[in-house]
Amino acid sequence: MTWIDSLFYGVIQGITEFLPVSSSGHLALLPHYLKINDPGVAFDLAMHVGTALAVFVYFFKDIKDIIYSAFFINDLQKKERGRNWIVNIGISTFVTFVLAFLLKDFASDFGRSAFMISLNLVLFGALMWFFDHRGVMEETDHMTSSIDLKRSILIGFFQGLAVFPGVSRSGSTLTISRFLGMSRMESTKFSFLLSLPVIFAGFVYKLPEVLNNGANFAVTELAIGLILSFIVGLATIHYFLKFIASTGLWVFSIYRFILAIVTLLLF
Repeated sequence: MTWIDSLFYGVIQGITEFLPVSSSGHLALLPHYLKINDPGVAFDLAMHVGTALAVFVYFFKDIKDIIYSAFFINDLQKKERGRNWIVNIGISTFVTFVLAFLLKDFASDFGRSAFMISLNLVLFGALMWFFDHRGVMEETDHMTSSIDLKRSILIGFFQGLAVFPGVSRSGSTLTISRFLGMSRMESTKFSFLLSLPVIFAGFVYKLPEVLNNGANFAVTELAIGLILSFIVGLATIHYFLKFIASTGLWVFSIYRFILAIVTLLLF
């Protein structure tokens, strides 16, 4: 793997991690398109650290406000809002972990073929388009009544399905959130913040494998992937928030359909 390959991977990860087009699907298909070997666990880990840092930096004020409101303020309404964020992110994350643990071996064995990735791209692209079109158009960001136990469980369940390449973590969470009546802004912010514990857990889970391989990776390529995924991730979050508020998700559904067709024709 060359530094040019790592540059390309970093850019793709920074863009697709946050867009509802499936980063895992793109990363699984890239070796076919570029005719290179899979970059390995260490590189994958570095890129996910970069995108997690992008979320943390971009939403640092929101994260700080949520924690401060939940634990260090006397205003009951703000305290309820902060705790609602934390509790529901925790519930969704727990459900995701359980489902991902149950499905990971099946997804690894049967979910990485070009046909299965294309099928997931089309199926979840269609659901995303339909539910976003039928969903709430008023852009609210309250998080006090929009989400409850049932909704957080369902969002966590759909996020867990993203263990299959082509589903898309952000796409699945946005789809079910819109179906459950959340606004685009609520859905998007909740989806982005929900990515932090998932990425952190993935880091902890895969780190022993990386350490056991010793120094069997190139530091330069890892650094390039991490830095680029961070920088591109920041830009993607910023412009995606503006885009989804004005346009919606249908554009990404069309992209998913096109990618699925091209993949099936080529592979």
